[in-house]
Parts: sequence; structure tokens; C-alpha cells
Amino acid sequence: MPTASILLFDGWCSLCNASVDFVLKRDVKQQFLVGAIQQPEGQQLLHQFGLPSDYLATLVLIENDTLYLGSTAALRVAKKLSGGWPLFYPLILVPKWLRDPVYNWISRHRYRWFGKEASCRLPTEAEKDRFLTTQHPIFNRIG
Repeated sequence: MPTASILLFDGWCSLCNASVDFVLKRDVKQQFLVGAIQQPEGQQLLHQFGLPSDYLATLVLIENDTLYLGSTAALRVAKKLSGGWPLFYPLILVPKWLRDPVYNWISRHRYRWFGKEASCRLPTEAEKDRFLTTQHPIFNRIG
């Protein structure tokens, strides 16, 4: 799979898990590998990009060795999805200082509003090739 984009999410967050399901369903070109921040692969990438191991504040997107967080990450993901979701990408023109407070407000309340899982989401058999593992060739390139 020629993937250049890695999407790391909070594996305990119910909203984040639902978002991963949403992305996987609409990522018809299979452009994303996904992984929980709490898993060893996620931890390795956080370390590589200088984020603390307990970083759970926002979605983490790595594209072509560049790190994107928060609303920028979400909009870059939307740009690659099927359907009308790329229509949201022009919001990238709105300054981050206006976009990120809304994103961060939802992020701060996500456990209370949507719940928290007892353990990280695991891939189904059909999703296994879409989830990040240290054996994936992308780790040879960026690891």
C-alpha cells in the first residue's frame, strides 16, 4: 500500500474511535494508516516528532515527514476523503488562531460528552492492513 499519511488518534476516546471508523469508510484510495497514540507505534512516532508520550490533546497527522495537529490535521484528512468532505478544506484559509480554539474546546470535553473506552481500539480482520504496525515499510522510511 503506497501510503504517505499516518493518522494517530486517542485509542481510549469514543469520539476518536468513531472518527477513525468514519475516515476508514471514506478513505477509498487507502491513503491513511491509522494507529492509536497509546500503542508502541504511536509512541515511537510521538517521540520521533518531539511530542510527549502522554500527548492526547489532538489528532496527529504525519504526511511526507511533516507533522500536523488539531484543526489543520482534521482539514488535511477531510481533503483526502471521498464524498463532499474535501469541500471543507478551504477552511484551512481561516487562521489557526480562529480554527484551533473550536477544535481544542471539543477535544477538552470529548471524554465527558462521548465517553472513554476501557482499552484501545483494535482493528477488525478486514482493517488490519489499514492499521499501523512497526513491521510496515513506512517505518523503514521514517523510523
